[in-house]
Order: sequence, then structure tokens, then C-alpha cells
Amino acid sequence: MNRSIRTPLASLAFRVAVATACLSALLSPATAATAAANYPTNPIRIIVPFAAGGTSDLVTRILAQAMGTELHVPVIVDNRPGAGGNIGSELVARSAPDGYTLLMGTVATHGINTSLYKRMPFDPVKDFAPVSLVASTPSVLEVNPSLPVKSVADLIAYAKAHPGKLYFGSAGNGSSHHLAGELFDSMAGVKMNHVPYRGTAAAVTDTIGGQVQVIFDTLPSAMPFVKSGQLRALAVTSAQRDPALPDLPTLAEAGLPGYEVGSWYGLLAPAGTPPAVVDRIGKLVAQIVRRPDIQQKLQAQGATAVGSTPAEFATHIASEIRKWKPVVQASGAQVD
Repeated sequence: MNRSIRTPLASLAFRVAVATACLSALLSPATAATAAANYPTNPIRIIVPFAAGGTSDLVTRILAQAMGTELHVPVIVDNRPGAGGNIGSELVARSAPDGYTLLMGTVATHGINTSLYKRMPFDPVKDFAPVSLVASTPSVLEVNPSLPVKSVADLIAYAKAHPGKLYFGSAGNGSSHHLAGELFDSMAGVKMNHVPYRGTAAAVTDTIGGQVQVIFDTLPSAMPFVKSGQLRALAVTSAQRDPALPDLPTLAEAGLPGYEVGSWYGLLAPAGTPPAVVDRIGKLVAQIVRRPDIQQKLQAQGATAVGSTPAEFATHIASEIRKWKPVVQASGAQVD
């Protein structure tokens, strides 16, 4: 008898469970839409996959403060450095796709690393939903003042006349500045010797000291040494001249048409984040970076405000991955 009673009850429970699941499936789009309309109701965390104090961190903090004011919730900056940005990026890739954990991606995490690392803990395209390209920072080609060159043309001529005699420093193998030098060599038809350092500061110190003669450095880092005369700036690596150094030509203007290298900072969400949430954040970011006060703060860090749609940012990421793959391969740089 007990068995005959339990069987109908079990069958009923099964049918109720199925009906509930079906109802949930029918309601989920509406629920998702409601959640997007009410977003945000909780604090938002932006992961910076690099140490505090760098340009990516400073740009994120400028944006986070403005976002918090506009959204009326705390926007927390969380630094998770390591493995060239891969540690923090993986954390976001594996986070809930609800818009409450975001990543400030860079040219390293979403351009270079996929070719540089033998094993990537995430897919820079499939595991993320691009939100907006926030800002970009050009680099500066600098030389030790004792080097008898005053232009890019002079540097190329000197390198060709003294093969194997020039050395350029970088923050490390596979860093954006290492690859900027490799791209320069390739496009200029010269070969400078690469000297990797453990960080930009050491590379700059040795360029000033003359142990190496050439360096590519980010604009914020380069400015004090250019202004003091400790290093001589020859060109910026961006497509347009930078307002901070308006008289300094671009490398494209100075004889290498098509040369463009720069650091960039863009907001991404985990793949699967509701499009309405992504769209809302993207529009807010674009609105924020158009503000004169925000542009002024970014310029103080050597960064230029961008602001883009999610689709535009996705196109930019795909372009960067394609661009850096052959440069990484030609450099021979690889990280296990």
C-alpha cells in the first residue's frame, strides 16, 4: 500500500518540478529585462589586472569615481596583478555574468597575451562581452642624448650604419614596449638588440645612464625625463600627435607610415552578461569620458579619452589580436 501511495506522489512531484522549470524558463527573459532595468542595485567591482599606481589603475579610478556618482552605488577598484594581466582577467571571465564584476582590459590582456603565452586561462574574445574602450595612451620613442640622432630618420640611418651596435630597453620580454621596438625594427629595416628589464623604471634608468641607447615608454612615464633633458624624444607612437607634446611628430609622420602602437584601457564584462546591462554601462562610460573634467583628469595621466560602443570595442580587440600575433612570432618571445 505504501508503494502505491508513494508512486502517484512521486509522479506528481515530478510533474510539478517540470512545470516549475518550464515556467521559470518562460519568465527568465522578463526577469532578465527587469534586472537590467533596475541595474545596478549592488556595488560594482572593477578588476584591474595590474598593480596599483600604474596608468591602468589610475584611469580605472577616475572612471570608477564618476560611475559611482552617476549610478548611486559604490564602484570598487580591485587590483589583481600577475601573469601579465592574466590572473585578474581570468577572475572576471569566471565571474557571474550579471554586470557586477567588470574588467579593465588592456593591450596586453586582449591583444598581446594570446600570442605570447603558450597556455591562456581564458579566451579574450569568447569569454568576455566588450563594453567600451575608455582611453588610450601613446608611447614615446626616446634616446639617450649622447646618441648623435635628433630625428627618427637619423635613428634609422644610424642603426643601418652601425648594425648590431644599438640596444633598446623594455619592461620585459613580450611587453608592449618590447614589441613596439620589434615593430620599429621590422618596419624600418634595422635590427636593434633588445634588453629586457624587470619593469619600466629599471629600463629608463639604464637608458638615462647609457647602458642602452633607445627606449619606448608610455607618455606619462616619459614626460618628466623629456622635460628635464635626461632623454631626447623623437616621436610618439600614436596615430595622431599628442596634446601634451604637440610639436613631437608621430612615427608615421617621421618616416614609418602605418606605424601605430599604444596602450589602451577598455571595460569588459563576463560573456553572457545581459546585453541591456552591457549597453547601459557602455553608454554611461561614453557619456562620462566626454565630460571636460574627466578628459582633463585623463590628460593629466597622459591618457586620451575614447568612449566607444560595445561593437566598436569588439572590432578593436579583434584588430589588436591580429596585429600583434606576427610581431610576437617574429620577436621569438614566449611565456610558458
